[in-house]
Amino acid sequence: MTTSTPSAAPCVADRPALSEAVPQTLLLLGASGDLAARLLLPGLGRLVASGAVPDLRLVGSGRDDWDDERWRGRIAGSFATVGAGGPREAEVVRSARYLAADVTAEEDLRRLLAACQGQTVIFFALPPAVTARAAATLARIGLPPGTRLMLEKPFGTDTASARSLNDLLAGLVPEDQVHRIDHFLGKSTVVNILGLRFANRIFEPVLNSAHVACVDIVFDEALGLEGRAGYYDGAGALVDMVQSHLLQVLALMAMDAPPTLDAREVRGRKAQVLRATRVWDGDPVRWSRRARYTAGEVDGRRLPAYADEPGIDPTRGTETLAEVVLAVDTWRWAGVPFRLRSGKALAGRRKEAVITFRQPPRVPTGLTGYEQPDRLRIGFGPDRLGLDVNINGPGDPLEIDQVHLVADFGPGGLPPYGEVLRGAFDGDPTLSVRGDTAEECWRIVAPVLEVWRAGAVPLQEYPAGSHGPADSLLAPAPGEVARY
Repeated sequence: MTTSTPSAAPCVADRPALSEAVPQTLLLLGASGDLAARLLLPGLGRLVASGAVPDLRLVGSGRDDWDDERWRGRIAGSFATVGAGGPREAEVVRSARYLAADVTAEEDLRRLLAACQGQTVIFFALPPAVTARAAATLARIGLPPGTRLMLEKPFGTDTASARSLNDLLAGLVPEDQVHRIDHFLGKSTVVNILGLRFANRIFEPVLNSAHVACVDIVFDEALGLEGRAGYYDGAGALVDMVQSHLLQVLALMAMDAPPTLDAREVRGRKAQVLRATRVWDGDPVRWSRRARYTAGEVDGRRLPAYADEPGIDPTRGTETLAEVVLAVDTWRWAGVPFRLRSGKALAGRRKEAVITFRQPPRVPTGLTGYEQPDRLRIGFGPDRLGLDVNINGPGDPLEIDQVHLVADFGPGGLPPYGEVLRGAFDGDPTLSVRGDTAEECWRIVAPVLEVWRAGAVPLQEYPAGSHGPADSLLAPAPGEVARY
């Protein structure tokens, strides 16, 4: 049984464009890197095409010895991937400049700031250590009034480094001018969790420990390393996905209703939830799993073992699949396990949050066929809402069958990076990660990282193209949910 809706709950992209053409400059540090070409510039192209930033100057910088023409070619090529080739986009390309620079050197940073005009947004598309050094240098030379900063995750490498980075940033600009970017928060479906929960009386009253057995937040993908060895082998699945993206989804799923969608209210509610989140039973050895893929075939593509990928140090023991069970110790969610998982080179490609409801207190004698509990599913790819519900079957009316109701979410007006960029240009930090929240996310995973580094949790293996390790924490046997 299927239904569909023409659009979803209003998302950030539905806001009107800026009423005045305020000159703005996006200073992109790390412009020659993969992130800029693959995600940031296409998102910017769509944003410019929407008319939301009518007077934009784009200044790129990197260690590579590029000139303006090569930089403009990269911008035009990235814009073309999303069909952004109109007159607004052409003007951004035409006026773009590239300046080779060492972003940790005072004179180079002064030269970059001098090339900016009007309201300036600085995007640090850099490794965490380089971002920290660049921020320290900016603190010595100062910033133009009103400058906004955008930082790509991860925000530090642990709780201490995240706190140190926050202290540096606080000396540069006020917190509401710091946009820590987790592009998952720009996904239309993730934003629409708020509309689904708080604009529907049918769901919100039962989203609590009295009615919910467990919550799964899963992002399994078929992609392997895809040339990201330089970053990924030092991070792994837990840091790359769970510590950042999936904990942000957990916060939206578990937070209480904010009185408004003002940034202060939404981010405050998320922070409350994350402060209450910790590893289940305080036992990261029992309630975490790690594994990496071996050689196999995914969607007809032959993948080598992760340990054999170019640029990988197999002795590091970096995981490509991470699972952890968390507790959210609030009045609403105490006793409900939140099971988070992300893995690469998998067959399943599950990208969803699933709320599994408790079984009825008693199914009347005479009704047969009850096997699966009701579930609410929020899909992140494809973007849709699903409800698995038990009803009387089409044949014998006393036999229960489960049906699947589906409604498509609206696609949203902008891609994720377009959304988060718009937030920075508009001065709206709703979709950015607040400093204390970044520290909390590191605190939550710290016990897991500690026992993994000590070797207390074995590094399992799974063939590329499989469904992962056999003893997954997300696949309990029938009736096993009660063990939590």
